[in-house]
Amino acid sequence: MQKEVTAMRIPRVMSTQHPDNVSLPFFAETSDMSGEDEIQEAYYAFSHLGCDEQMWDSEGKEVDDFVVKKLLTRYAHFFRNRRLGRDCFLTLRVPNPSVEREEAKILVEALESIPRSMDAARLFYGDPSPPIFEVILPMTTSARELNRVYYFYRNFISGKQYQPIYEGDITLAEWVGEFLPERIQVIPLFEDIPSMVRADEILEKYLADKEIVHQRVFLARSDPALNYGSVSAVLANKIALKRLERLASRLEIEIHPILGVGSPPFRGNLTPYTVELVLQEYPCVETFTVQSAFKYDNPIEDVIEAIKKIKNFIRYPLEDFDEAKALELVEKTSREYQRLIEPLAPLVNRVARDIPRRRMRKLHVGLFGYSRSLGRVTLPRAIGFCGACYSMGLPPELLGLNVLSREELQELKGFYRNLERDFSLAMQYFNPRVLDLLPEEVRKALLRALDLLNTLSLDCTPDTAHQEATSRIIRRLKRNDPGRLTDIILEAAYLRRFLG
Repeated sequence: MQKEVTAMRIPRVMSTQHPDNVSLPFFAETSDMSGEDEIQEAYYAFSHLGCDEQMWDSEGKEVDDFVVKKLLTRYAHFFRNRRLGRDCFLTLRVPNPSVEREEAKILVEALESIPRSMDAARLFYGDPSPPIFEVILPMTTSARELNRVYYFYRNFISGKQYQPIYEGDITLAEWVGEFLPERIQVIPLFEDIPSMVRADEILEKYLADKEIVHQRVFLARSDPALNYGSVSAVLANKIALKRLERLASRLEIEIHPILGVGSPPFRGNLTPYTVELVLQEYPCVETFTVQSAFKYDNPIEDVIEAIKKIKNFIRYPLEDFDEAKALELVEKTSREYQRLIEPLAPLVNRVARDIPRRRMRKLHVGLFGYSRSLGRVTLPRAIGFCGACYSMGLPPELLGLNVLSREELQELKGFYRNLERDFSLAMQYFNPRVLDLLPEEVRKALLRALDLLNTLSLDCTPDTAHQEATSRIIRRLKRNDPGRLTDIILEAAYLRRFLG
């Protein structure tokens, strides 16, 4: 069996296009970046910030499929010395046809662009080395979904080169040239907790008929927090990472985890000033995402220094923990979180509609986009949800915490080592006036969570400027005719250094 295409090295810092930034980069043509801005962004991430990977996202938005050609022609001086596919990496994130039916054919277009990118790179570098050989499949729930992408590319993209144009005629490769690489790697992105804690089982089934030297696995941090709560997201990430460690040992292959962390504590708390904390929380992770707030809402010298720390960090295994107890806490806190979200959703959606877009993106399909047992609840994407909550002075990390006993909270500290530091940061932005806005059941739960937090050693001096801004939003919401809140939302977001 032929070995799969593999990278010479695994990138450590993945620049992404998540729209969580307040400030706009200097090269942005418009406030909602797209197209040519994102071409320049990829070059900027590689050349100035020191990222060694750029996610190229075709899920939920229009994307430029000629990115490789444009990068190599516009920035030839850089890419002559920093080779795409060897020194820096471009990784496609494609739609999942099993979930995103209306965007299913974008998957085909994205995969078709890989051989075309290969042609551009071969002309530029003079040899057949692929600039793109991996794709990320979001919302992965089964090995079958991964195999469909893997085999579709092999059989219908690269495989078609061996077919004659018509019976008795030349092959497609003889007519228009080879379709390379012949195979690609598919990176599963696990975004819901039931699939995440089964990531090892799903991956083992996918790898069963393939001789793969190494495999990357992407664990989401934002969407699990949106759908199940912040505490559940942390614990599910750790359960998945530990199980993937055991799978790697059993199969005797290298598994390289990617963790999709954002700047707010609710979405992972990765900022230039918390890098060491996040590395200690997830020491076995190979690649961390740096999202737009990380890149554009902090001084560039701090961003560059933080990226260097991630790249220089030496991985080590997660310490063992009681996975059964962690799962029990996941189930308990996520159930309560989801109970509270339903009455809170109308208020969140009202504020979220005034949060400015920073990318041209469509809505993401998630748990709360469908009618479930908890009622018909629709929420914005994780960034909009998080931004709406913080704009009201309601750190979403608090939601669901109330259901724990004091003893369970102490147990949680053993699993979640940065619990006190993350909540200290989040609670800087709590505004007690938000209690007057909340439905009664949410208010009672929040008061219980606040009482529980008093048993921890938190260091959370309130941000008075942020509190003043959120108080103005709260007053306008209480009048039931708040008008546009965008200016105040941005004012508060600038203070936090993230939009959502």
